[in-house]
Amino acid sequence: MSSAQQVLPLETAMRDGRARRPRWPIRLQGSDTAWAIAFVIPYAAVFAAFVAYPIVIGLWMGSRPALYATLFSDPRYIDTLVNTLLFVCIGVNVKMFLAFLVSGYFMRRRGWWGRTLLVVFLLPWALPALSVFLSIHYMLVSQWGLLDSLWSAVTGTEGPLFLVSRSTAMTANIVAYIWKWLPFWTLIFLSARMAIPKEVYEAASIDGATPLQQTVHVTFPLMANVYLVATLLSTVWTLGDFSTVYFVTSGAPARSTDVLATYGFNQAFTVGRPELGAAAMMSALPLIIPLVILLIRRLHRSGVQL
Repeated sequence: MSSAQQVLPLETAMRDGRARRPRWPIRLQGSDTAWAIAFVIPYAAVFAAFVAYPIVIGLWMGSRPALYATLFSDPRYIDTLVNTLLFVCIGVNVKMFLAFLVSGYFMRRRGWWGRTLLVVFLLPWALPALSVFLSIHYMLVSQWGLLDSLWSAVTGTEGPLFLVSRSTAMTANIVAYIWKWLPFWTLIFLSARMAIPKEVYEAASIDGATPLQQTVHVTFPLMANVYLVATLLSTVWTLGDFSTVYFVTSGAPARSTDVLATYGFNQAFTVGRPELGAAAMMSALPLIIPLVILLIRRLHRSGVQL
């Protein structure tokens, strides 16, 4: 028998093995089944109470078409959509780009100084969001805020009152968001950089590539898959971000910097129209669902490997 004839049955068996899903070899019987059910029930109850039930109630509350007509007739809702797009697009893309650059800096600082600096850099992410955002809020609020006080002490004039202008308040929201989450994604990209074999960079150096050329032509192409998945995941998370805007500016001035999360919260608990708040959050689904589908397909097709 030739070698080709010997290999052919093996390839056929491998294809058949991939086509047929292997059966689960363990079957629970008697008391094992009872114990398995006992362990699953608490998790199923928590999932039903805190995940499934709120989603179903939100969909039911925001299911009336008249609610969306009311939303789109509100000028503040249109401003909120613009704020949300600015917050997500600028915040996510600037954060990811800076995380990519900063991860390269820490990749080249392997000594004790680099490790110490990395620990300090991670502190904003490690601290509770409430502490971080309230600290930024009290730096910015009124003429007694830290930044306005420093401005007055240095220049002898009144500070710019950051939360009085919509542009400066929205900038404060975006900067606070980046400050909070930049360390986390820097750590993700740093881990991805460490997975790249050193031999690749050594070969590029032998070919005369500068550090910038290595970053552009070696590092980024190898990390492109990780970068894309991280950006999609961060976008989905940021669309539902509530704490940043609520604690940094509270929608100031005059709720002109609200995003969808804070607008829906205000409608539900301040105005007293929970169904309108639910509809405001449901209006983000046409954007969230395609992002989730794209993320799942990307993960299913190639994972997050380099």
